[in-house]
Amino acid sequence: MDEFLHVFIDFWMKWKKKGHPIFGKETERGGKVKRIIIILLSTGMMLLLAGLMVYFIIKHDTLRWGIAAGGIVLSTLPLGLLFLKHNRINTPSIIGWYIFVICSICLGSIAGFYGRFSWWDTSVHFYKGIFTACIGVTLYKILVPEAARRGMSRLIPALFALGLAITGSVLWEMYEFLGDVIASHTMQRGGNTDTMVDLLAGFFGGVLIAIYTGFRKQNV
Repeated sequence: MDEFLHVFIDFWMKWKKKGHPIFGKETERGGKVKRIIIILLSTGMMLLLAGLMVYFIIKHDTLRWGIAAGGIVLSTLPLGLLFLKHNRINTPSIIGWYIFVICSICLGSIAGFYGRFSWWDTSVHFYKGIFTACIGVTLYKILVPEAARRGMSRLIPALFALGLAITGSVLWEMYEFLGDVIASHTMQRGGNTDTMVDLLAGFFGGVLIAIYTGFRKQNV
């Protein structure tokens, strides 16, 4: 896993340096491609989930049409980036968001992968930790000027990425708890053990990116 992650991120960084319209620095063409990707992915996901919601309403499956409705809301969030004058969230992060929605909402909750595969829930939380930590690195680059980053300790971006991963894991567990209290009673079936395993999976996903960020601070 570590070797795969290293190769993937090195590939990502090489494309960024070349100024590729999808993976590279923001250009006029790259911005247009990014907007098209956001619109296509958002529209596709919303249509898919809207179709599922209608299907489950007809089937009187209250739980799953509610989950599909929540997925529609999550699918619309990247559309907010279209209203930014300069959208500096990179395309891999946007695609990564939709991967998370598909794995957690479509496959996990609606298709029942959480119940059919014992490892699915932990894997999704591990991925979520990696994803939110990568978002943390992106935000660090956006919020901290390049000149200030040069003299900054490598621990700062690493801890920021890890902190965001932990925060994301905690917020998701709060969402699951509230979902059980209000509606489903199925999201935390393992109780405290399920919660702690999920938190640890998200934590270790964040640790992986934090370590990489710490060692390669100048290149992330």
